[in-house]
Amino acid sequence: MTAEAASPTGAAAPPARLGAIAGVVVLGAFLTILDTTVVNVAIDTLGRELGASLATIQWVATGYLLALAATIPVTGWASDRFGAKRLFAAALALFTAGSALAAAAWSAEALIAARVVQGIGGGAVLPAGITLIGITAGPERMGRAMSAVGVPMLLAPALGPVLGGLLLDAVSWRWLFLVNLPIGLVALALAARLLPPTPPPQPAERLDLRGLVLLSPGMALLVFGLSKTASSGAPTRAAALAPALAGLSLLALFAAHALRRPASDATAGGAASGGAATSGRAPALLDLRLLRTPSVAASAATLLLLGGAFLGALFLLPLYLQQARGEAPLDTGLLLLGQGLSAAVAMHLAGRAAERFGAGRVVLAGLLPFALGLAGLTQVTATTSYVALEAALASFGIGMGVTMMPAMTAAFRTLARPQVARATALLTIVQRLGSSLGVALVAVALERGATFGDAFRWPLLLALLAVVPALLLAREAAAPDDRESVSL
Repeated sequence: MTAEAASPTGAAAPPARLGAIAGVVVLGAFLTILDTTVVNVAIDTLGRELGASLATIQWVATGYLLALAATIPVTGWASDRFGAKRLFAAALALFTAGSALAAAAWSAEALIAARVVQGIGGGAVLPAGITLIGITAGPERMGRAMSAVGVPMLLAPALGPVLGGLLLDAVSWRWLFLVNLPIGLVALALAARLLPPTPPPQPAERLDLRGLVLLSPGMALLVFGLSKTASSGAPTRAAALAPALAGLSLLALFAAHALRRPASDATAGGAASGGAATSGRAPALLDLRLLRTPSVAASAATLLLLGGAFLGALFLLPLYLQQARGEAPLDTGLLLLGQGLSAAVAMHLAGRAAERFGAGRVVLAGLLPFALGLAGLTQVTATTSYVALEAALASFGIGMGVTMMPAMTAAFRTLARPQVARATALLTIVQRLGSSLGVALVAVALERGATFGDAFRWPLLLALLAVVPALLLAREAAAPDDRESVSL
């Protein structure tokens, strides 16, 4: 396996060095996540400017999300094969190039194609960055470092509509993408200078082509079907149901395929017995055997439910403010900004708490403000006080900041360094699937005539269900761990 070490001896990076590495990762990840929401307020403008129908121009958002989903499964193998630093830099360069193409687009079709290029690059940036953090932080600083990486995951979706509205009012839609160029180039320069060097390539495991054919299209079809449900409000239509079912079928076939494949040398620690090297077959693209580790399984279940609750609520909030309260897109973004800021501050504090008390316990504690905030949102009406609304959003944001990244950090505690890249890809996929499911659930609720308050009950239910795997995660965090694997 090709894996960067924090130092020639494999020791954890010093605090100053680790801070610089986390800063570069945050900068790159922030750009790619921001682009998931920055164009949402511009869909109508893009349709008018490029002479495209809503059915066509919505692919500017959907195409980016599908490319993100289809890219994530291959990031574990690519990180092993080329090194996390090389993967991070290449993905960021591709995202920046896609941004330039999007800014220069002359038609809706050209813009959609450029967004797909952006998504292919963007899908690998965060998993590669998390892998870099995981192999350089060391167990004693893992929580603090991972909390820094989690900031863009929570703050960027809230800032996207604000930035999009400002750019549309001040300049033009092309600046939605031009703004990425200087920041992307700076991030690339910093990555070349500050990220840990990549060792010489090792003999590489072959790519699981059959798994790639099953997993990436399966992910893309499922995400497309769920997003189609959300955008069309017609869950029974073949246009939404057929791709979702096809995606689920492909994912089921992949699971059967993956469990028949040999273990990866990377995730098996290079053991000869049963490994890919001895079997002559490429290991599975995604190592589902990692779910046999209790902390990984509990983390995956927690992230699935939290991702659904978080994105489901974020999908509802702009609709509520614009449809029930009559707010403009920019004002909507500003009203939601407090939730993102509270989440970012809470995540910073949660990183330190995770190092002291254990990430699993922190996740369990964070579910209380998270659920309380969602419970408050179930009571919203067209006349709800903005003070009460902001209080609920602040509680929701604090809970999300305390739970999301610690839930992933807890899984890394019991993994060997070679397993981090594969586990990151697995957990990122689980979280994205949960997010798509959460959006679909609330969209179906609205289509069936639910009020916004009633629709918020679905994210609340997912948050309450997350208590069960969070309890398991807390128990795993409390268990003594004398594994050699935690010595990064």
